[in-house]
Amino acid sequence: MRNLLFLFLSGFVLLLASCRNDFEFEPNTGGLGFSKDTVYLDTVFTNIGSSTYTLKVYNNSDKDINIPSVRLGEGEESKYRLMVDGIPGRVFNNVELLAKDSMFVFIETTIDYSEYANENSNFLYTDKIEFDTGANYQKVELVTLVQDAVFIKPDRPLPTDMKETLTISGQPSDIQGHELTTPEELNWTNEKPYVIYGYALVPNGATLTVDAGARVHFHAESGIIVDDTGTLKINGDISATEALENEVIFEGDRLEPSFSDIPGQWNGVYLLSGQDNTINHLTLKNASVGILMDRLFDNTIPQLTINNSQIYNNSNFGILARGASIEGTNLAISNAGQASLACTLGGTYSFKHCTFANYFNNFRQVPVLINDYQIIEETLYIGNTDATFENCIVYGSGSFGLSLERQADDEVAFNCSFNNCFIKVVDFSNQLENNPLYPFDGNDPALVQYNNNIIAESSSLTPEFINPGENNLHLGEESPAIDAAVNINIPIDLSGNARPNPTTGIPDIGAYEYYFTESEE
Repeated sequence: MRNLLFLFLSGFVLLLASCRNDFEFEPNTGGLGFSKDTVYLDTVFTNIGSSTYTLKVYNNSDKDINIPSVRLGEGEESKYRLMVDGIPGRVFNNVELLAKDSMFVFIETTIDYSEYANENSNFLYTDKIEFDTGANYQKVELVTLVQDAVFIKPDRPLPTDMKETLTISGQPSDIQGHELTTPEELNWTNEKPYVIYGYALVPNGATLTVDAGARVHFHAESGIIVDDTGTLKINGDISATEALENEVIFEGDRLEPSFSDIPGQWNGVYLLSGQDNTINHLTLKNASVGILMDRLFDNTIPQLTINNSQIYNNSNFGILARGASIEGTNLAISNAGQASLACTLGGTYSFKHCTFANYFNNFRQVPVLINDYQIIEETLYIGNTDATFENCIVYGSGSFGLSLERQADDEVAFNCSFNNCFIKVVDFSNQLENNPLYPFDGNDPALVQYNNNIIAESSSLTPEFINPGENNLHLGEESPAIDAAVNINIPIDLSGNARPNPTTGIPDIGAYEYYFTESEE
């Protein structure tokens, strides 16, 4: 018995010794590996925190090591922040790393542009993460581009701690935002980007003018509201380069490349105005509803003329109009969760040389939705519908390019006309065979006119978009939309090219005129 007890104690001592050896850390010898030699934190606006970036640190040796120091080069004064092994800070001592193991270092930054003010509207802020010192010294560079910006956000009027809320159409609301009142607030220039928190309200009697080349970034749940007698004028222009230097761009305030095509980052433009609202050369992307036009009062019909613009990657709608009036030319709207264009509760609409496409990952989405009604709190509202589409493409990944719904009887007008359009209607199960709104034999009299259109009745007939998933809706060389339109005197396409192409003298259907490239000839 005594011998057994001795053997047990001896084994236990050996086990403890073995455990201690496993965790005896040796000094670092400078052989660390890194997932990156430079961490680029992309672009941040002044005083807005960045995303969290990751650096992975590898111990490639067969020994457990102790790193005497992991620190930012500027120490506690650095504008970067680290988290090492779950501990936040800027300087860390005696960081242990097991053999053949790795650890994550998380990196963030918030930088006040005014501390580094110079003649430019942006600058590079740099630092480095230093591992060990002396002969074992290693480093990873950190680089961030910081942009100055004009911020529009709700005030906090003293002595309360409540943010500014908006009065819309004469009625107080709980919507947080800022009413634009000064000349500087009502003229957005291209000198610095604008960052919007909450809603920027264009009040009654005022006009918001957005100059060519302006860049406007919206924080989450932010947007623009144009009151019923306010006016919006976006004055973008043709750009000579892919940088879109003269285009007005509305997008979210997350500037990392991974957010460049994420829908729903901000709310959108809410247009209540019955004034002469105009949009020219606007790129609007990644909102919930790109442009929402709504009628709050029967005597105010939202009005919009929109030309040479593109709206894409919106989580619900590109344009959602309720009883509104829109004239659009050279307009491309693509990839929205429900409809790229939705004309509801009636209204008056005219679209010429437009491309409406939808390849959003939602099987119920459509490029164009038109109806004459809206249900609010179980009450059905009806409106007269008058919609004309000329030389337009209406196409997407679903079976139907169009969703047409009529609730009213013959006393309420429902007039839709598609002239020289390319429309997808692939009715595999004959759902629409007896529907008088769609272009099939036997639907006589048809309520919707289809005049000289290309009707794609199978998925093999496509517009041959270059890359619709990435919103490139230019036509490929085999597109049946080429030379299929009628000249309606719109001499420039969305890209600024002559229409029609002088080579053929016949315009193409859609927002873009096709031009041969050298590689195709």
